[in-house]
Amino acid sequence: MDLKQAIFNMVEQQIRPWDVLDPKVLDLFMTVSRHKFVDPSQHKLAYSDIELPIIDSENSQQTMLFPKVEGRILQAVDAGEEDSVLEIGTGYGYLTALLASVSKTVTTVEFHQSIQDIAKKNLASFKNINYQIGDGATNWDDNNNYDVIVLGGASSKISADYKNKLKLGGRLFTTVGKNPVMVSQVLTRVSNTEWENETLFETVMPILINSEQEEQFSF
Repeated sequence: MDLKQAIFNMVEQQIRPWDVLDPKVLDLFMTVSRHKFVDPSQHKLAYSDIELPIIDSENSQQTMLFPKVEGRILQAVDAGEEDSVLEIGTGYGYLTALLASVSKTVTTVEFHQSIQDIAKKNLASFKNINYQIGDGATNWDDNNNYDVIVLGGASSKISADYKNKLKLGGRLFTTVGKNPVMVSQVLTRVSNTEWENETLFETVMPILINSEQEEQFSF
């Protein structure tokens, strides 16, 4: 694999055409090597436009997000060097690494211990990540508020608890709906009782474990 060419192709043929135009975000994808965050058997596919499987001892059947989706997430939440970030769904830690590279702190929550054990090894060089294990499908009750919250899977509705965990000016990335109709959005807290909602794109995303999916989503 020609690593430089593979990274360039991922950025120029997948991420940029998906309206990810922020130079800071594009530079992140050029510098944080994705092949270091996939299963060794998937190295040759690390920069492809596909959802790669997360292979772990619990056979959790989780997948990594598409690189272009991760790009849109990063651009939408616009994490900065003084921001605290909460991520639900560590996975192999690639999006965690991207967020940690531009923010002050990242608290990342993973349901499966075996997956986060892998992520910790992948993220060993980062010193600003707080690892947590548990069910973050609808809330992570740690008595903290955050500048940025990223929910790495879909649910049937926007979580009021996560909306209220945002600091003033904070941004929440969430995907709501039911396969095959899901919409990714970013909510910005503009007051104690108000949030602005921006629709980003339609997608199909893995569902957060234990997220209720019985409600039919409607526009």
